[in-house]
Amino acid sequence: MKLGVFTTLLSDRSLEESLAYFKSKGIQMVEIGCGGYPGNSHANPDLLLNDDAALDTFKGLIAKYDMEISALSCHGNPVHPQKEIATAFDEAIKKTILLAEKLGIHQINTFSGCPGDHPGAKYPNWVTCPWPEDFLAVLDYQWNEVLIPYWKETVAFAKEHGVNQIALELHPGFAVYNTSSLLKLRAAVGPEIGANLDPSHLFWQGMDPCLVIRELKESIFHFHAKDTKIDPYNTAKNGVLDTGHYGNIGERSWVFRSVGYGHDDAAWKDIISALRLVGYDYAISIEHEDGLMSQNEGLTKAADFLKEIITTEPVGDMWWA
Repeated sequence: MKLGVFTTLLSDRSLEESLAYFKSKGIQMVEIGCGGYPGNSHANPDLLLNDDAALDTFKGLIAKYDMEISALSCHGNPVHPQKEIATAFDEAIKKTILLAEKLGIHQINTFSGCPGDHPGAKYPNWVTCPWPEDFLAVLDYQWNEVLIPYWKETVAFAKEHGVNQIALELHPGFAVYNTSSLLKLRAAVGPEIGANLDPSHLFWQGMDPCLVIRELKESIFHFHAKDTKIDPYNTAKNGVLDTGHYGNIGERSWVFRSVGYGHDDAAWKDIISALRLVGYDYAISIEHEDGLMSQNEGLTKAADFLKEIITTEPVGDMWWA
């Protein structure tokens, strides 16, 4: 495993400034935003796909700081019911795939997206219960008429351009948000669909990341290191389906934290061990969204914590057996 980071943390700095900073923290891999919600401040496909000199400069900076690119990310909602919004996200995904091809990278990270509840809808409709039965009709439409056809087409495009791993972040608000929904889409579309597993989104739903890891196995393509702290008082009062603003930290049922500030090192050691158990040996990519820590402190504490947790050497022979 290698320590990584999602570079959008420093979108206000240049790529070289960011790489130099990350290098000083012991980071080995970078996940770089190329459009959609993460933006493209460190890798703009419109530039890099059309300017060989700019592409060479980009690759040169990655090499200069001895980094590897774990994935190109373009999180968005390409099945948004408003066509112009969906088209923009879809174009970001397609351009990211083309840039991955140029860079010799076989993986992108994104969201599954969430459609509306009918062809004339204006906003996405995330269904969280099966009754009244209207919701089952919504799910049937979303999956069979929109989601599966879109991802079959997009996977075919990706394979044509050398990208054979599309890692979807299991994120509430989108159609793929838990174990069964990821496996459902993978079964319908193909093994090119996998997970960008982020325990922070599992914790607040009441899921056990270790059990999820053991269920998903080889379908885990990428991993986000982010934690969640559950507030027992607010959760007991309102439950976990919290629509309060992330900035109202004291009022929320849960908030995102840097690793180690939601769950202790024993919990994270179990997660890392579960990843190794199923054969995952890739990026442990820090995503810092902790409202109680600065950019620098949140990343520094997360990096220091994970350096003591992740396993980096091959297991070797079982000399004791």
